[in-house]
Formats: sequence, structure tokens, C-alpha cells
Amino acid sequence: MQTKPFFMLALCLALAILLPGCSSTSHRLGSKAIGIPSSSATMESLLMQPGPVELESINSADWSGPLSGLVNLSSPAAIEAGLRNREEPIQVYAHVLKHPRRGNFLVDTGIAQIVNDDPQKAGLSWLLVKSMRKESLVLRKSTAAILKDLPGKLSGVFLTHLHFDHISGMPDIPDDVPLYVGRSESTDKYWLQVFTQGSANRLLHGKPQLQEWDFQPDPQGRLEGLIDVFEDGSVFAISVPGHTAGSTAYLVRTTKGPVLLTGDTSHTRWGWDHSVEPGAFTHYQGRNRQSLLQLKNLVSRYPNITVLVGHQP
Repeated sequence: MQTKPFFMLALCLALAILLPGCSSTSHRLGSKAIGIPSSSATMESLLMQPGPVELESINSADWSGPLSGLVNLSSPAAIEAGLRNREEPIQVYAHVLKHPRRGNFLVDTGIAQIVNDDPQKAGLSWLLVKSMRKESLVLRKSTAAILKDLPGKLSGVFLTHLHFDHISGMPDIPDDVPLYVGRSESTDKYWLQVFTQGSANRLLHGKPQLQEWDFQPDPQGRLEGLIDVFEDGSVFAISVPGHTAGSTAYLVRTTKGPVLLTGDTSHTRWGWDHSVEPGAFTHYQGRNRQSLLQLKNLVSRYPNITVLVGHQP
């Protein structure tokens, strides 16, 4: 009988019960982020018109993960579909936004070369390295290579949340580039972050203070809250708490039509298509489902929106 796995499981369960949890990072918070609070009515009035932003979604790496983390296998839809836990192919994306006046921005970061080559040297803890299934990670385009192709400097990074696979490009991000996060994303306490905070701190070391989106309640009540990022109706940050406390989606009015970047509100295409929230990888499953349904309702009202989920095409 192998006692080590049982010991580790018992240890994790004990820590989950005894530890109060900690924040995702102790990296400093700065002033409120750019942009102004908006409403779903204002945003939706613009969705039938093309916008000014060019958007490119880049697969930085191929990877895989357990389906039980990516999809709630206990949901009625998953049970009816007969889904079982398995290794599921996923991707790690960086989305490049090119605004004609405000410059170049990333939504999430992709993966830095050093994180692929030597993750512990990049700042990831041995426990995180052990759990990240690095043997299945295949780097396609590093964050540095993505930045090299930009038509100018990087003006900012809009983060969907602070899980390591969304900030693992930070070693390649210049130290003066502003970083934007959802409300409470860096300060909400959760037990699992006891094991990940140190890695997040090291990835963010030397970077500017985090700036939080100043979400206010949506007057129409259709969404949790929205920010008109550039105050011109071209990009909206949307509060979608659940996967993490400050998870944020982005609605981009591109030259080819509106595009919704869900972040990990939905990891997979199957989860999106069947309105099933993520599984073990999500912090607050009930809130995640509520946020997912709000985004689904938005797209049902405006089926011209192209939907890009967190980790699959």
C-alpha cells in the first residue's frame, strides 16, 4: 500500500480545515484603474456596430489538465452527457488588443520562456511545479516573442485573474507596464492560496502596483458591473466573480465585431455550450455559475458576439 499519496491528501485536508487562507498575492495595490463605470444598456447599445480595436488571440502554449478541474462533473448536464474525468487538451492564451489611440494591451500574459525552461528559477514553488504537469506543456510562442511582434511598446496588461497560468508571462513583461485586476482579486483570502501566494509574489516582483477596476452595480442588473476602459465604448471590463473573487471578462468591440473574452468563467468550449461552470479549479462555484449565466444571457441577446473561452479554441 502506498502511504505517501494518502499522507499528502490528509495533510491538504487538514490544512484546508485549519488554515484561514491567504490572499492570492501580497503585491501592492495602487490607485483605481483607468476607465469609468458603465452599464449593460450603454454597452449593448453599441454591440451592433463595429469598433476600432484590432484583436489577436495567440496560443502561447498547449497543455492539458484533468476534466474534473475544468468542468463541474457533478452538474446535471455533465452527468447526462456521461462525462468522466480524463486528461483534457487546453491552451494558454494571450490576447493582443491594438487600440488606434491608446496603444497595445494584453489580456493575460501567455507563458515566458523561463517559466517553460526552468519554472523554479522563474519563481514557481516546487509544489506548484510538481502539480503543473509540465511534461504536457508545449510552448508555442513565448510572451517575449509576442511582445516583439507588437507595433510599438506595451501600454498595459488586463488580467482576467491572478492564477499562475494567467500571469506566467510576467518575467517577460517590462517593469513599467501597468497591471489591471478585478476588485478583491489580490486581497480575497482562500485556503489554497497558502500554497500559491509565494509563486505569485515572485512572478509579480518588481512590477508596478496592481490597479483595480472600480466596478459599480449595473443599473439594469444584467451584469455584476462594467467599466468602459478607454471611455470610448471600445473595450468593457465585466465583473464575473466566482472562479476567483475578482475574475474579470472583457468585451472588445473589434473591427470585425464584438468579441467576449470569458477568462476562466468558462475554461472549456463544452462548459460554455452547456452552461456548466468549472469544477475543482474554481473558488466559488455558485457565484461562478451565476456569472457564467449572465454572460450566456448577454450572448443570447446578441448572437453576433464571438465568444473566446479561457482555455480552448
